[in-house]
Amino acid sequence: MLCERRAGRRRRSRGDGTAVTETYRAGARGDSGPEVAELVASRVLDVPDFPKPGVMFKDLMPLFADGAVFREVVDGIVAYHGRESFDAVVGIEARGFVIAAAIAYATGVGVVPVRKAGKLPRPAYSASYALEYGEATLELHEDAFTAGHRVLVVDDVLATGGTAEATLGLVERAGGTVAGFTVLLELGFLGGRERLAPRPVHALLRV
Repeated sequence: MLCERRAGRRRRSRGDGTAVTETYRAGARGDSGPEVAELVASRVLDVPDFPKPGVMFKDLMPLFADGAVFREVVDGIVAYHGRESFDAVVGIEARGFVIAAAIAYATGVGVVPVRKAGKLPRPAYSASYALEYGEATLELHEDAFTAGHRVLVVDDVLATGGTAEATLGLVERAGGTVAGFTVLLELGFLGGRERLAPRPVHALLRV
């Protein structure tokens, strides 16, 4: 309901007949200002009952597919944190990989993946956590960082905060210092920001 009050909705159908809802509205808000927030909102699709009945999936693929919009979003993240504020970018599987790689390329730093269990070939730290629709385990190579490495962590959506909390903990266990955490979309009514406190959260669009 909170989401419905803050964002306009325009319904349309995918090619397979599944109804989706486009989020849009002048007046959208986010931590980088209304202009960027409105830009992100214009490229978010709500897909009902995915990956299971009762879950409203936030599809950001239209944003990734629009080159001009994706560039502006990446530039906005870099501008917010500052090019010299981090030494590496961590992307959370899977859509976080897309954002992290773009930021790393734009700033000339390395990109490090946090992956689902069993995907990394060398010794790794692991963290298990509960999702809003199940459970998962994430892993990060033990030698991903040197001591004091400043790490920017990015993902597409912040919901309950379980994925982010696990990832930030993995970064710190591997010797990194969390320099920032950014998401494209925050679902504020699920309390993820409060769960991560006192770590700061930067969300381009907050609903």
